[in-house]
Amino acid sequence: MSATPGFGEAVLRAAVDGVRADVEDDRLAEVFALGAWTGIAEPGDGVAGAFLAAFGAADALAVLGGGVPPGGRRELLEAFDRWRPRFDPDVSLRVFRNAAHLGIRLLLPGDDVWPEGLDDLRVHAPLALWCLGDPDAVRSLRRSIALVGARAATGYGERVAADAAAGLADRGFSVLSGAAYGIDGAAHRAALASGGTTVAVLAGGLDRFYPSGHEQLLRRIAAEGAVLAELPCGFAPTKWRFLQRNRLIAAASRATVVLEAGARSGSLNTAGHAAALGRPLGAVPGSVYSATSAGCHRLLREYDAVCVRDAADMAELVADATTEVPLDGLEPPADPAERRVLDALGARTRRLDDVARRAGLSTGETASVLALLALGGGAVQTPDGGWRRGR
Repeated sequence: MSATPGFGEAVLRAAVDGVRADVEDDRLAEVFALGAWTGIAEPGDGVAGAFLAAFGAADALAVLGGGVPPGGRRELLEAFDRWRPRFDPDVSLRVFRNAAHLGIRLLLPGDDVWPEGLDDLRVHAPLALWCLGDPDAVRSLRRSIALVGARAATGYGERVAADAAAGLADRGFSVLSGAAYGIDGAAHRAALASGGTTVAVLAGGLDRFYPSGHEQLLRRIAAEGAVLAELPCGFAPTKWRFLQRNRLIAAASRATVVLEAGARSGSLNTAGHAAALGRPLGAVPGSVYSATSAGCHRLLREYDAVCVRDAADMAELVADATTEVPLDGLEPPADPAERRVLDALGARTRRLDDVARRAGLSTGETASVLALLALGGGAVQTPDGGWRRGR
């Protein structure tokens, strides 16, 4: 396979122009390949990041198409096994066409608007970003604070989030969050109402907004700010992808504030990413009797997060960016293969190769994970050789 996936230059030009019209002829194959790789490698795949850094996206795609990993290293052999099921130039071409139809742009590392904080993720940084909205709004992330918290937020939490987002907007900060119900939604709405800039990062493709109940909110964010995704059109959000999405929220912002969070809230995962990246971390206190503030209190008591009460306190986090948060117990979790396999199984019975493709894992690794899940009752093999979730 050539570095131009078998398409003529006219086809490549039309595909790339649909998502960005500023690409020189000698960059066409590289830009197309970067977009294609967003649908081949799962978010945060460090092997993919290192592979593309060494070869360039177009040549890496050509090598993958050839089917022979260079060097024969076990890590790369396993990566090829999980990438190949998703390698299909025609599917990649359709991704570009669907994005163009929806008005989605492709942002690349090195662009003027690229959130430079993402580079701190090194090989785990996104290979590219899909953007619906104003790319200039993405530039504002260089002066942004991430506001995150519980989906099942209380009235107290939503009020604090709204006041904080409005106050930050008044101070010239953009507000970054994940568009979830509860705290995220309250923060986005208040930033918009205050005439500020807000950016949402989704865990799936931009062709299907999630949560669906926030479709109108996300359309307004796209109209007045920007909605970003690491995955291309056609990819659904899963629990694994939400965890990986959180690293983008933590890395792209100057500081992260957890406004309300239970003891097992996903917001603590975002806090862990922020701490691992050395970003300032703040937490809003709540009632000692409130389960929805237990996570915030844990951050304050055990991990030296800064106690913040309002937008003024949050702005000081960025002014005093020397704050260090202990990492013990807050590190982003290792690749949870079991979580990815369970996400891939969903509610249906699936073949092994289908589970592997959906999970972004090799067939061998998927078979091993399924066998371990079966021992604990988490997965069941059907008489025809398929797999479904267990208890």
